[in-house]
Amino acid sequence: MIDGRKARDPELLDQLDKLPRAIFESRVWRVVRESRDVLQASRVGARWDPGSFDVLYTSLNPEAAREEVYFHLSRQPVFPSVPFQIHRLRIRLKQILNLQETELLRGLGVDISNYANMDYSRTQAIADGAFFLGYSGIIVPSARFQGLNLVLFTDHIELTDVEVEHSEPVNWIAWRRSR
Repeated sequence: MIDGRKARDPELLDQLDKLPRAIFESRVWRVVRESRDVLQASRVGARWDPGSFDVLYTSLNPEAAREEVYFHLSRQPVFPSVPFQIHRLRIRLKQILNLQETELLRGLGVDISNYANMDYSRTQAIADGAFFLGYSGIIVPSARFQGLNLVLFTDHIELTDVEVEHSEPVNWIAWRRSR
């Protein structure tokens, strides 16, 4: 144990360190409560977030962003009535780890057949290794939509790397009808 957490897997670190560090410049989408700063990161212990550093979850497709948030909201006993917004962001990063290929994830020890389940142990270890190696973030498949997510490691990016381009309300009732 190091600082209350398990030591990093040296084989996983070697695998990740051999992968290319890509430049990423594109638009991404993020859905958050209307009262929340769209660029406020968190460490909640999610699929690609072991809870030891701040991340910002985004999606490369606006529908993927909605599906990801809707999944978590719909798991609550009562669907929240607080307003949400979807934001389009312009991202410019230098060291992204692209893990969009399922074969690559499988080679890193991710059980693809259970990817949508809530067992995050392996994906969190991969994210922790990528963060440790200095990547700015990772591109990963969405577990809720046929699309990709970009998880930003906010300790490794500058504020000027992310720009909010557009924001609009999410009407969950109308969106659910159109699905």
